[in-house]
Amino acid sequence: MLFRKIKSDILAHNSYMIGADGEAAVIDPRRDCQVYTSVAGRRDMKIAAIFETHKNEDYVSGSRELARPTGAEILHGAREEFGFGTPVREGETFEFGSLEIEVLETPGHTVESISLLLRDRSVSDDPLMVFTGDALFAGDVGRTDLAGEDRRREMSEMLYESLHEKLLPLPDGVIACPAHGAGSVCGGNISDREYTSIGFERATNRLLSMGKEEFVEYKVNERLYEPPYFTMMRRLNKAGPPLIYNLPYLRPYTARELRSLLDRKAQVVDIRSPTGFAGGHVPGTINIWRNGLPLYVGYYLNYEDPIVLVDDFNLGMGHVLRHFVRLGYDNIGGYLAGGFPAWFKQGERIGRSGIWSPSDLAERLNDPSIYILDVRKITHREESGHIRGSHHIYVGNLEERIKEIPEDKEIVVHCDAGFKGSLAASILKKHGFRHVANLLGGTIGWEAANYPLVRD
Repeated sequence: MLFRKIKSDILAHNSYMIGADGEAAVIDPRRDCQVYTSVAGRRDMKIAAIFETHKNEDYVSGSRELARPTGAEILHGAREEFGFGTPVREGETFEFGSLEIEVLETPGHTVESISLLLRDRSVSDDPLMVFTGDALFAGDVGRTDLAGEDRRREMSEMLYESLHEKLLPLPDGVIACPAHGAGSVCGGNISDREYTSIGFERATNRLLSMGKEEFVEYKVNERLYEPPYFTMMRRLNKAGPPLIYNLPYLRPYTARELRSLLDRKAQVVDIRSPTGFAGGHVPGTINIWRNGLPLYVGYYLNYEDPIVLVDDFNLGMGHVLRHFVRLGYDNIGGYLAGGFPAWFKQGERIGRSGIWSPSDLAERLNDPSIYILDVRKITHREESGHIRGSHHIYVGNLEERIKEIPEDKEIVVHCDAGFKGSLAASILKKHGFRHVANLLGGTIGWEAANYPLVRD
């Protein structure tokens, strides 16, 4: 039997391959899909089917991309119409050698969500695994707000019934394989566990111990952020994502070409560290560190204007490219040849933003000329406390609330460590704020320096 879990880093997306006797199936594939054909080739297996557990919101589905070279049939839930694939319904079964997959309709996260129950008939008729999509995670369950606030209660009730009528009745030993792990925006607080089981979740997942009324009220009032790009992902994954065939070519741009592109509304992303960006950067660029790209490009980049990257040494750009492709940014164009040094060697103008240490801020904490801006998630601020006198706007919402920031004060931005703070500082600089500084170390450094956080 083949079982392979394939993780997409940062997005915390899990896809799976199962197979036996020369036939395989892929569940929730990513768009850069060569990994699946490589695994199948090494095992002399034919990929016969591709399952989509639901209409994903946080990445572009790879099912059409994978079906093109393999000829595999794409299968998805029947409760919503898709522009591609074949709808499947409760109780339908599919065989791959000795393996059998049974469809369970588990709506709630989305209306068409399905889970897939796996049996290995060569060993036992008992269920072995269940691929739960975004219905059940390790330590959490799927979010129910993405269909709109007017349907949130309805979706929460659906999810409760799916969990308690379809998944929790399964035997304790059934291995649960969710579509996301810790760090994903598709749950509220997914646990950092590689594997879990139905019995373990039933015993430890506090959401599963709630009665229906308590569960629904919790989900209705859950506070989660929805990145703007989710709308594009839903549209693409419902209609059918465009085929890319191969990863796009990243063109190297000279400093002069980059300056010209900026004049033509190119989207320039500096992927260096907060310290590198603060010391000097291409004016008008935004700073999203490499590991933050999948989490934050969807808040600030559009799908039309070309995207150009700025780094120091341009190492591992192919890996960076995959982050954009998985989110549907086919307008990724290239990078600054020679890195940021090429910019200043050309004598171009250099932008700067300030950096403060915790002691710098502590010395001026009561200074009315500074404005302290906390850009962490609101739940993080409430749970861990905040710096006295600080104001809160989540970094993902900063641009739409930019008018709330006073222009006549020195802005000191902070997050928990300094990376999101640098992103926020770059947004403020791009919008014309002159005196902006990022608190390096954020609240972690603040507490390490023995300064207190307060709670309202």
